[in-house]
Amino acid sequence: MKQLCREPLVHFLLLGAGLFVAFGLVGKRPSGELGKIVITQGQIAHLAAGYHRVHGRPASPEELEGLMRDYVREEVYCREALALGLDRDDAVIRNRLRLKMEFIADDVAAQAEPTDEQLRSYLREHPEAFRIEPRFTFSQVYLNPERHHQSLAQDAAQLRMRLHQAGATADVSELGDPFLLEHTFVALAASEVAKQFGETFVVQLGTLPRGQWQGPVESGYGVHLVFVSDTTEGRVPTLEEVRDAVRREWANARRLEAHEKFYQDLLKRYTVTIEGPQPTQAGKKLAMEAR
Repeated sequence: MKQLCREPLVHFLLLGAGLFVAFGLVGKRPSGELGKIVITQGQIAHLAAGYHRVHGRPASPEELEGLMRDYVREEVYCREALALGLDRDDAVIRNRLRLKMEFIADDVAAQAEPTDEQLRSYLREHPEAFRIEPRFTFSQVYLNPERHHQSLAQDAAQLRMRLHQAGATADVSELGDPFLLEHTFVALAASEVAKQFGETFVVQLGTLPRGQWQGPVESGYGVHLVFVSDTTEGRVPTLEEVRDAVRREWANARRLEAHEKFYQDLLKRYTVTIEGPQPTQAGKKLAMEAR
């Protein structure tokens, strides 16, 4: 058997048999209209426009003829590859086909233009997505716990008394310990305050009265004495204030709904079977959804 496998004639016969099967499959092509390749004027214009976009000039007659020859070659190879099933186990091709099917659903969803009432309804149903954040205008003086150790509370009380005397005119850049961040912030959004000082600092900042030095207020760095000069409460905006954002989110939600409906309608054409001795709960659920 080993000697037989080494024979060139055997290799030749096996290769010939493989080619025979392949050409047999290729040969089973539908005749008539399905076997025709038609290059429309729209496709020629598309090829010419693509050439102009890439090269910055119109294609010459010879170049346009070459583009059409390439198009025909690509069409022939694509049809033959699909007939041989070469696309079935190719993850890249499968993903591209899936994206094209999703583009069809996108086109359906994109045709809809929302009314003002639909946008207002979406805003009412999703207020937190568009809520205007609270904003704070404040000054802070930093005290480093590592420098003050046991005297931190006492040092903070003394500094707060000194700041009380100076009020809003206190030169905060000259007081406290060195700090990497700014000493004064104007109309800073709550989320930005949280990024720089931490969530605990934001919560405490929202409870402080305006117009006087308070503290110590804890942050991720240590403690601070804080003077809040102004706050703007968070609120749900009117549609006129956030129309573009609401329309964008409404369109995205409609696109996702269209995708799901499109998929569910297609899924009804199939019976999904999850093979295995004991299908997982997720597998059972998937199979049930397809029925």
